[in-house]
Amino acid sequence: MRQRVFRNMSLLAIIALLLVAFPVCFVSYMNFQKEIREEIRRETTYIAAAMEENPDYAEQLPAADRNRITVIAPDGTVLYDSAASAGEMENHLERPEIQAALTEGSGESVRMSGTIDQQTFYRAVRLNDGSILRVAATTDSMFAAFAGSIPYLVLVFAAILIIALLLAGGLTKRIVKPINALDLENPLSNDTYDELSPLLSRIEKQNRQIQTQIGKLTEKQSEFSAISENMSEGMILLNPECDVLSINSSAVRLLGIPPRAYAGEHILTVSREPESSAAVEKALSGKEGRCVLKKNGRYCEWMANPVLEGESVRGVVVLILDATEKYNAEKMRREFSANVSHELKTPLQSISGYSELMKDGIAKPADVPKFAERIYHESARMIALIDDIIQLSMLDEGTQALPFASVNLYEIAKKTVSQLAPHAQASGIRLTLNEGEPVKISGVQRLLAEMIGNLCSNAVKYNQPGGFAEVSVEKEDDRAVLTVRDNGIGIPQEQQSRVFERFYRVDKSRSKETGGTGLGLSIVKHAAILHHASIDLQSKEGEGTTIRIVFPKTES
Repeated sequence: MRQRVFRNMSLLAIIALLLVAFPVCFVSYMNFQKEIREEIRRETTYIAAAMEENPDYAEQLPAADRNRITVIAPDGTVLYDSAASAGEMENHLERPEIQAALTEGSGESVRMSGTIDQQTFYRAVRLNDGSILRVAATTDSMFAAFAGSIPYLVLVFAAILIIALLLAGGLTKRIVKPINALDLENPLSNDTYDELSPLLSRIEKQNRQIQTQIGKLTEKQSEFSAISENMSEGMILLNPECDVLSINSSAVRLLGIPPRAYAGEHILTVSREPESSAAVEKALSGKEGRCVLKKNGRYCEWMANPVLEGESVRGVVVLILDATEKYNAEKMRREFSANVSHELKTPLQSISGYSELMKDGIAKPADVPKFAERIYHESARMIALIDDIIQLSMLDEGTQALPFASVNLYEIAKKTVSQLAPHAQASGIRLTLNEGEPVKISGVQRLLAEMIGNLCSNAVKYNQPGGFAEVSVEKEDDRAVLTVRDNGIGIPQEQQSRVFERFYRVDKSRSKETGGTGLGLSIVKHAAILHHASIDLQSKEGEGTTIRIVFPKTES
């Protein structure tokens, strides 16, 4: 702005100087011409008066006089000329000033010389004897006068221009100084030119609008940050150059990268996996990109979606989901299906084989009761397996509304032990319940009974003749503790973490002999989870096993 003001003021000074210089020169030249004419008129009058008294007066004047004097006869013959030989000069009768003098007594004319770029002013008067006196003065033409004065004009012009530029520079500083000192944060508090008041008012209005917009943007940014930071899913925003615009803490956690600021960095800083890069590239082409990454033993489902504005891709939104449970559940489902198929296939083959022998009449009459008993045993095993599968599915999926109520855990254990004690005794195992007191909790009686029954059954099945299985129910602070202890075969250390898995058996041959389904402890685990109880397993191979189930709170 400062340069523009200075440039405009300098240009204005130059134009003003030119507009003034040329008229002044023109007026000065015209005044000069006027003075020359007046001088010639006075001189002509003076010489004419002198010649009336002395006809030879003109010839007596000095030859170096500035003005040219000519005496002409009435017929136009030159009688005398102060600048040339009269005899060699042409007849002047046709000259305009001579004609005017002969007819009117005096005459004037101006003639230009094209060769010497001068002009001559003539003044002629008629004398009493009829002759003509003519006085002439030669001056430069207007163009020649201007040309001759150019050096002086240039000096004057340069001096005036320098002064004008200095004044323009100083004036520009004084004009711009208050403008440069404006407080644009508080426009209306400035003490400056009145002409700037509308501009300052508009700036004040725009400042308010900008502050309002900034406030709204800040609020939206805060809302976005709050939402993204509280998402369990990871979210990454990318621009078309794949630079990170935003990344939430869930994405940092799921990808297992150091928690720091990644904004402005390339997506490869966040993930260098080829699959994720391919998904982002696909999103940049306008399509959804998906992949699954395995990071630190966890599965991350990566979904990259384009942000479109018309047909143009303006960025990419990446959502990262923790799919570990999904993939583990799928793996468990496949294993479960395979185990169920295997567990059902064996008894079905037995049933089919014995039935076929009986149908075809191959079986001996004495063997039929034995075959029928075998078929019955395998059928009962299948029914038990299916019942356990249904029970486990309901616990796993939570599809059944279970009747929670205040129950006496000690009474449930007492009833269950009394039901299983004869079977245990038949196997040579002593199953007992320690003396205790009523312990009330909130639970599902049927599930608690099944939980205790499965624990007792395992304590009996995986035991040796003459062994024992001991059940106790007691209070510890405000918690209820169910303990089942035996001195059976025990569980190897490396297998203890897997005994609660579906269909997992420590001793597969013993399980088949006793008709176990392999789902008992899995049902115990899910029932404990349903009751918010914890399970503690202590076992040593060859010495026995102790399982403690701690329920979080008892009822008075």
